[in-house]
Amino acid sequence: MSKPVYLDYNATTPIDPEVVAAMKPFLEEEFGNPSSTHWFGILPKRAVENARKQVAEILNCAVDEIIFTSGGTESNNHAIIGTAQALKHKGNHIITTQVEHPAVLEVCRYLESFGFNITCVGVDVYGMVDVSHIKDAITSETILISVMHANNEIGTIEPIEEIACVAKEKQVLFHTDAAQSAGKISTDVNSLGVDMLSIAGHKLYAPKGVGALYVRKGVNPDIFMHGAGQEMGRRAGTENVPGIAALGKACEIARRDMIVNSVQMKKTRDTLFQNLQKKWSELRRNGHPEKVLPNTLSISFKGLEANRILEEIGLQVAASAGAACHSDLVEISHVLLATDLPETWSKGTIRFSTGKNTSDADIESAVTITLEALKTLTRD
Repeated sequence: MSKPVYLDYNATTPIDPEVVAAMKPFLEEEFGNPSSTHWFGILPKRAVENARKQVAEILNCAVDEIIFTSGGTESNNHAIIGTAQALKHKGNHIITTQVEHPAVLEVCRYLESFGFNITCVGVDVYGMVDVSHIKDAITSETILISVMHANNEIGTIEPIEEIACVAKEKQVLFHTDAAQSAGKISTDVNSLGVDMLSIAGHKLYAPKGVGALYVRKGVNPDIFMHGAGQEMGRRAGTENVPGIAALGKACEIARRDMIVNSVQMKKTRDTLFQNLQKKWSELRRNGHPEKVLPNTLSISFKGLEANRILEEIGLQVAASAGAACHSDLVEISHVLLATDLPETWSKGTIRFSTGKNTSDADIESAVTITLEALKTLTRD
């Protein structure tokens, strides 16, 4: 059997060969602790600081505004819980949206148990939040707004710049989860206007287990990880030097190749949709038609179940479901529920996400395999 086609880049990405090369010295001979003052700490420390510069460049920020973390989830936790703890004397209200990743929603739910009030603002049929609804939700107790840059399921890009203006006007801190957008579209923090921004290495061709949090100068969330005081005293723990070097290189590559990669991902994504649409009429596309990540394609197949489709294509095409089906129970994702997509459509939702390595041949194979699966299921 030929190797399956990988169309689940929003779940995770393969490690870029250039990234592997950047990691290799720190997995082999350069094993030293970057906090050590002797010879063996020199190159590891230099690698961490070089990576900080590379991450800062893709975000267009100062190097001392970057904190390395274990990934997007930790970055979100640090930003949200750290801000809640630091500003609880000013208020206890946090605003987010109904379509956030669990790494934001579950953090907010956790804070509710400590007396914080959480407002989850709704979205429209495209999964986009209305800026006026964010503004209306702000009270004198609001200390933080957290809205994702782009949705991981349907790809909709949220109006971050406009929300940032509202936040600044109301003197409320603003955090965005950019795990899905970093490397695919611009994440210039000055253009976006955010105070904090989270990224995850494994979404942009670096390994799992490394990420970063941008914190604008003057913003001081409480320390999230206590210990010996690494990361400028803001996140303790011996640095993951191979992972940090990898993240830095991945950010450098993403910045260098963003336009070329974006064009390639969009081309293959659109070809996939167009060719499926030509042959299968009972489908609809989810997410915003224009303000959407270049690689993300969420499609609903009317009257079918996502898990059944994935079972049919799973050994040949890797994709994700927007609805989990267990016996007679269909568990539709919170994102699709928030967009009010009818169940007859939502339970048959599949997310295909292309990558910089996706080829025309991959798309051709995926179309053929998916259509055969759909025919099989409708015959049954």
